[in-house]
Amino acid sequence: MERQLDEVIIALVGKYTALEDAYASVLKALTHAALFCNRKLKVLFIHATDLEANTQKDDPVKYHEAWQQLCSAHGVLVPGGFGSRGIEGKIAAIEWARTQSKPFLGICLGLQCAVIEFARHVLQYKDANSSEFDKCEHQVVIEMPEHNPGIMGATMRLGRRTTHFVTDDSIVRKLYGDMDSIDERHRHRYEVNPKYIEVFEKAGMKFVGRSDDNERMEILELENHPYFVGVQYHPEYISRPLKPSAPYLGLIWAACGELKNVLTHVTKQQSPTDITIKSPSPFSHANLFRHT
Repeated sequence: MERQLDEVIIALVGKYTALEDAYASVLKALTHAALFCNRKLKVLFIHATDLEANTQKDDPVKYHEAWQQLCSAHGVLVPGGFGSRGIEGKIAAIEWARTQSKPFLGICLGLQCAVIEFARHVLQYKDANSSEFDKCEHQVVIEMPEHNPGIMGATMRLGRRTTHFVTDDSIVRKLYGDMDSIDERHRHRYEVNPKYIEVFEKAGMKFVGRSDDNERMEILELENHPYFVGVQYHPEYISRPLKPSAPYLGLIWAACGELKNVLTHVTKQQSPTDITIKSPSPFSHANLFRHT
């Protein structure tokens, strides 16, 4: 007999939504996490440009339908990508998630858009942007300094890299099993500008995971928010059905309203892998925090 599972709705805000296969690894990671939480996953594919002011002017029906979908979701995911198209729509979606306390996960470019949004609307750097899109005064996202600007070939930071947690007070650290460091796969050319980190952190955006040299910001979390997380790497690449990606699992749990309960149980255990909570609780799997 097929089980009747509660539904969790995630809005995926991207620029390639007409071709769902473009997000195949992201969808699988969401599916792994939802199954682990005993939830039925529903993904709303929202084209980022449909959330922008130009669409409101040119096609108000499409604009309002996109915003209606976004507002109906339990959580928001902004995945990776390249290029300027749809950036303002992604930033608008992130601002909504931040101000409405809606669970949010940003992957790669999604993290960078979260940084830009925070810089514009919290730090009041109205022109804040990435050097990929605009040569503005406040370039809060820049091309990695060892690369030659404008040269696209063989300039990406690729492959497995180590991220070190720089604080014990981190939701993502707990989701990874309270480890000192993790290894995840990367695929990016731009990064958060390190000269702005101090002002970001004073305003409540904490960069809790960093590279070996402490210069590259790998994980951000927002204070006083149920789940507002950005990661520079691509955790979906190593997600598996029986070992879902920690950031995706956090998003699903938060979207289900269970994350606080989960983390409370974790802190009471000697080891996160010792959790033994009876079904039908969606966080009853003993080994869900194991990450190798």
